[in-house]
Amino acid sequence: MSTLLDIKSSVLRQVQVCPSFRRRTEEEPGSTSADPQEPPTGAWKPGDGVEFFSQMRRILKKGEGRQGLPCPEVLLRSGSPAPAEPVDPNRGLRALTQEEVEMLYEEALYTVLHRAGTMGPEQVNDQEALLSYLQQVFSTSPEEHAEAVERVKKAKAPTYALKVSVMRAKNLLAKDPNGFSDPYCMLGILPASGTPREPGSHKEQRFSFRKGSKRGGPLPAKCIQVTEVKSSTLNPVWKEHFLFEIEDVSTDQLHLDIWDHDDDVSLVEACRKLNEVIGLKGMSRYFKQIVKSARANGTAGPTEDHTDDFLGCLNIPIREVPVAGEDRWFKLEPRSSASRVQGDCQLVLKLITTQRDTAMSQRGRSGFLSYLLLLSRLLQFEHRTDEPNSSSWRGELSGPAATVLCLHGAQSNLSALQLAVLHWQVSSRHHQTRTLDYGYLLGLLEDMQAHWEESASLPQEQEESLADSFSAFSEFGLRLLRQLRDYFPATNSTAVYRLELLLKCLGKLQLFQPAFEICPFETELNMDIAAALKRGNREWYDRLLNSKSPREQPGPQRLVGLVELADAVYEDLQSCYGIYASLFHSIVKVDFFTLTFRQLERLVAEEAWVLTEELSTKMTLEVASGLFELYLTLADIQCFWSSIPGRDSRSLALAGIHAPFLPAVKLWLQVLRDQTKWRLQGAVDVDTLEPMDASSKHSSSAATASLCFSHIQELWARLAWPDPSQAQGLGTQLGQDLCEAALFYTQLLRKKVDAQPGAAGEAVSEPLCVVLNNVELLRKAARQALRGLAWPEGAAGLEGVLPRPLLSCTQALDEDLQQEAHTVTAHLTSKMVGDIRKYVQHISLSPDSIQNDEAVAPLMKYLDEKLALLNASLVKENLSRVLEALWELLLQAILQALGANRDVSADFYGRFHFTLEALVSVFHAEGQGLPLESLRDGSYKRLEEELRLHKCSTRECIEQYYLDKLKQKSLEQNRFGRLSVRCHYEAAEQRLAVEVLHAADLLPLDANGLSDPFVIVELGPPHLFPLVRSQRTQVKSRTLHPVYDELFYFSVPAEACRRRGACVLFTVMDHDWLSTNDFAGEAALGLGSIGGVARPPVGGSMRAGQPITLHLRRPRAQVRSALRMLEGRANKEAQEFVKRLKELEKCMEADP
Repeated sequence: MSTLLDIKSSVLRQVQVCPSFRRRTEEEPGSTSADPQEPPTGAWKPGDGVEFFSQMRRILKKGEGRQGLPCPEVLLRSGSPAPAEPVDPNRGLRALTQEEVEMLYEEALYTVLHRAGTMGPEQVNDQEALLSYLQQVFSTSPEEHAEAVERVKKAKAPTYALKVSVMRAKNLLAKDPNGFSDPYCMLGILPASGTPREPGSHKEQRFSFRKGSKRGGPLPAKCIQVTEVKSSTLNPVWKEHFLFEIEDVSTDQLHLDIWDHDDDVSLVEACRKLNEVIGLKGMSRYFKQIVKSARANGTAGPTEDHTDDFLGCLNIPIREVPVAGEDRWFKLEPRSSASRVQGDCQLVLKLITTQRDTAMSQRGRSGFLSYLLLLSRLLQFEHRTDEPNSSSWRGELSGPAATVLCLHGAQSNLSALQLAVLHWQVSSRHHQTRTLDYGYLLGLLEDMQAHWEESASLPQEQEESLADSFSAFSEFGLRLLRQLRDYFPATNSTAVYRLELLLKCLGKLQLFQPAFEICPFETELNMDIAAALKRGNREWYDRLLNSKSPREQPGPQRLVGLVELADAVYEDLQSCYGIYASLFHSIVKVDFFTLTFRQLERLVAEEAWVLTEELSTKMTLEVASGLFELYLTLADIQCFWSSIPGRDSRSLALAGIHAPFLPAVKLWLQVLRDQTKWRLQGAVDVDTLEPMDASSKHSSSAATASLCFSHIQELWARLAWPDPSQAQGLGTQLGQDLCEAALFYTQLLRKKVDAQPGAAGEAVSEPLCVVLNNVELLRKAARQALRGLAWPEGAAGLEGVLPRPLLSCTQALDEDLQQEAHTVTAHLTSKMVGDIRKYVQHISLSPDSIQNDEAVAPLMKYLDEKLALLNASLVKENLSRVLEALWELLLQAILQALGANRDVSADFYGRFHFTLEALVSVFHAEGQGLPLESLRDGSYKRLEEELRLHKCSTRECIEQYYLDKLKQKSLEQNRFGRLSVRCHYEAAEQRLAVEVLHAADLLPLDANGLSDPFVIVELGPPHLFPLVRSQRTQVKSRTLHPVYDELFYFSVPAEACRRRGACVLFTVMDHDWLSTNDFAGEAALGLGSIGGVARPPVGGSMRAGQPITLHLRRPRAQVRSALRMLEGRANKEAQEFVKRLKELEKCMEADP
C-alpha cells in the first residue's frame, strides 16, 4: 500500500513545475530524515555565517540611502563654519609707495579739517576724534600727526559749490482762470547781509526776486538761475540741475522763488544772461534793467495786471545742508505773514569742493582715485586680523571711517553710482586677500545695479577699472568652483549658502555685460562656469582614483579601491542633484547635474570595463564578492539616472555593464546559499527553544532565519538584474536555495526538539509550542521573501503576479511548511488524547441522576487549563491549528463513546448533546476562537445527526431516512440519468396516480454497453402506508433511454400523503436473467408537493399536470446514518425495515 502511495505522490509531483522541497531533500542520496544535510565547507570559510551576513548588512545599509531621489534635508547634515577659501595678498590693489601714503594721509586730513555742512546723527561730529582715527589708520606718531595737521591747516581752503537739483513741486496754488498755474522757479545764492536781524513785533518781510519791486537798492543775488515754465499744472516736474559757487559756507543761503508766468516777456531768457555778469554791482544794475524792460514792453497799466504771481519761496542756509547731501521735500514759505501760499518743492542739495589745495589734487589725481585708495586703506584697517570669523565680515565700518568716507565722497562730487562702483571694486579685491561675506558683495552689486539703471554711463577710464574688477572676481570665483567639493561641501549648510551667494554674484556680473562698451568677458560667463566645473570634476576624479585605485596596482587590489571610488561618485552625484543642481540651474542657467553625471559616469564605466575584463580570468570568491558589491553601486548609478523624469539610461556608458559581472554574481549567490545554511545551523545550535522576550512567542533562531530571508529579499531588490532571461535563471535558483534553507531549518528544529531531555513527558509542550511558532514565522518570512524575488518578464509580465517558476516554489514550500506545522501540531495534541478520552468516558459513565453541567465540569476545567496555556504560548495562526486538532479529537472521542454504548436512555444522548454545545461555546470563545462555520462542519454534523437520531423513536428515524432522501441532491446530475414522471391525487377515488413516462442517459450495466431497465414505484415510510404494495414497470430491453408511459394507482388517504416524510420512491433496476438485478439509481418525490394533496382540485382532472424530471442518484452518508441508527435498535419494526433495505443494497454492490 505504501509503495502505491509513493508512486501516486511522485506522479502528482511531476505535474508541478517545482517539486516539494521536503521530499526532494529527503530523497537526496546519502541523506536521512533525522540528520539534515550540512552545507559544504568549501564555498566560504565555514564559521557560523555571522561575518558573511555582517558584510551583507553593510552592503544593504549602503543601499538604504539610495532609494529614490535625494532631498536637501537629508544631505545637509552640518551647520559648522564653511571651509576657508584660498586668499592671495597679491590679488589686492597695488601697494602704495611711502610718498603716495603721505599724500593720501594729507588728503584725508584736508577732508576732515575743511568739512562743511551739517553732520548727521550717525556721523562723528568730533573733529579731534576723526583726526585721531586717521592717525591710527595711517600708523603715524603723534609728532608726525601734529606736523601733518599743521601743514594742512596752513594750506589754502577749498572752493565750495552747491549742487542744486530742482526736481518737482506739488499742491501749488491755482492763479489762472482755468484753475491751474504756469509755474517756474528762480533761485540764487544770497550773501551775508550784516548781522542777523533780531525778531520784532513788526511784520516780517522776506526777500524775493520780485518783478516790479519798488524798493530801491541793488538786488543782493550772486547768481540767478531760472527753470523752464511748466504750463497748466499744479504739480510741475522740472528735474533741472544747477551749480552755485559759495563764498561763505557759514553765512550764505540758497533762495528760491516759484512764480506763475503771466506776461509775454521772457524773463527766463533774460535772467539766464545774469550768469555772464561779473561782480555784484554789475549784476544788480543788469537785473534792474531787465525789470524795467519787462514793464516798458508790457501792456499792463499801473495796476500791473500782467505781473507774474508769487507762489512761494524757500530760504535754506548753506551751513544747514548735510555733509552727505540730501533729497528732501521743503514746504513753501510766504514773502510776508500776509501772503497766502501752499505746496511743497523737492530739492536735491549737495555741498562739494571745486578746488583743493592738496598734493593729490595738484598732481591731477581725481577724487575717484583718491576715494578708491582711501577706502582700501580704511577697509584693511577695519577688517582686523584678530577677527574671529573673517569670512562672515560684511564690511561694517566704524563711525569715524564712515564719516571720513562720507565727507570725502561729498567733497569730491562723486555720484551714487561712482560710490557704488568704488565700494565694489575695493571690496571685491579685498575679498581675494581676506575673505568677506558673499552676501555683502552681492549687496554691493545690487546697489551698483540700481544706480546704474538710474544714472548715465561711467567715464571710460572708470568703466575700464570696473571691468578689470569684474574679470578678477570672476576668475577668482571660477577657481573656487573648480574646487567646489573642497570649499563648498554639500553636507555643510553654511558652505552651501556661501556657494549660493557666490553664484548670485557671478549672475549679477552677467547682467552688467551688455552695459559695458568694453566687455570684460571674452565668452558668456555661464560657459566659463561650465568649463570650470568640467575641469574641476576631472581633477577631483583623478585625485580620487590615484588615492584609492591606482592603475599600477594588481587587479584584485584595485578592486577594493574601485568599489570605494564608485561609492564616492554615487554620493557626489547625490550631492549634485540634491544640493548643487538647483542652485546652478536657477542662478547661472548651468545644468550642473547632467554635466557632472555624464562626465563621472563615463569615467567610472571605463575603469569598470577594463577591470572586469582583467579579473575575468582570476575569479575567486574574494574577487566575486568585490565585483558583486561594485556592480550594485554601478547599478545604483544607473537607477539614479533613470529615476529622474525624462532620463533614459540606455544612452549611458554603463548600459550593458551587467554582462561581465554575471559569473561573479552567480558565484556570489552560491556562497550566499551555503552561508545561509551555516548561519541557520549556528542559530539553532545556540537556541534554547524559549521565547526571546515577553512580547514574542518564537525563539532566537526563528528571528535569525527571518532576518536572513529579509536580507536576501532586499539584496535581490538591489540587484535588479536588467536582463529578463538571466534574471529568471538567477531568481529561480535563488528561490530554490531559499526554500531548501527553510526546510533545512525545520529539520534542524525537529532534531533539536527530539533531543530535548523531556521529549516523552509533559514538559516538552512548551518547546513544541516554540517550534510551532518558529515554523509559522519562518513560513511567513519565506513567503514574503519569495514574493520579493519576482523578476521582470518583459512587456507581457503583469505587475504583482509572481512568475510561474517562483509561484511553484512558493506553493511547494508553503505546502511543506504547512505539513510540518500539522506534524508538530499532531505531536503537541497527541499528549492530550488520553486525557480527553478519560474525561469523555467520565461523561458517558455519569449516572442520570446528576446534572449535565456537573458531569461535563471535569472536561471543561481540563480544557480551560490547557487552552489558557496554549493561548499564552502560541501565535494566533498556530492556536487555530491546535484548536482545530483538539476539536477533531473531542468529536472523535464522543463518537467512539456513542458507538460503545447501545440501548441506553435518551438522557444519555441528551447529556452528550449538552456537552457538544458547551464545547462549541468554549472553542468559539465569543468570536476569539474558531469560527462557528468551522466548528459545525465535518464530524460535528455527523455527531449532531447521531445524537438527534438517538433521541428519536423508530418511526421518527424511518421518517428521517426518507426526509434525507428528499433533501439529497445529486452532485453530478447527469451521471446516473434522469427519470420523467407525472403524479396527481384523485380525491374522489382517494387514490394517488403515478405515471412513469420515460428515462434517459441511464448507466450501462450490461456487458453489451446497454441495460434492461425497469422502475419500482413504492410509497414510504412503510408505517404510513402499511397496506400499500410496491409496483413495477415492464422491462425495456437493451436501452439506456427507455419509454414506459405506464400509470399506477395507489389507494391511500390524502391525510397520509400530507404526513412528515411521505414520499414516492422510484428505484431504477437493471434486469438480469441469470443473476441478481443491478441497482441503477433512485429518486424520491415528496407527496406534499403533488397536485390534489395539499388542496382539493377545483373542477377538471388533475391528470393533465406537467411532467416532473427527477435526477437519479445513489444513497449518500447522511442517508445511511439513519440506517445505522436503526441497525442498533432491537425492536421488530426497526429490524424489518433494515432487513428490507439491506436486500436492496445487495443490488448496489455493482456500482460502477
